[in-house]
Amino acid sequence: MSTGKEQLEVEDDLVESDDDGAEAPVEVAKTNLSKRRTIDNLLEERRLQKQLADYDFDL
Repeated sequence: MSTGKEQLEVEDDLVESDDDGAEAPVEVAKTNLSKRRTIDNLLEERRLQKQLADYDFDL
């Protein structure tokens, strides 16, 4: 337990930058959204190809 007479060390190394932290998450979000749209489009194309292959043309 602390007696209250000990000095606590404080580190002031953590300094937030103005613009660097704000742009990085936005860039990642745009990249992730782009990747998600690409994946969704590929899955939709695969689903449509399967439907086309399963379709009975001899109606």
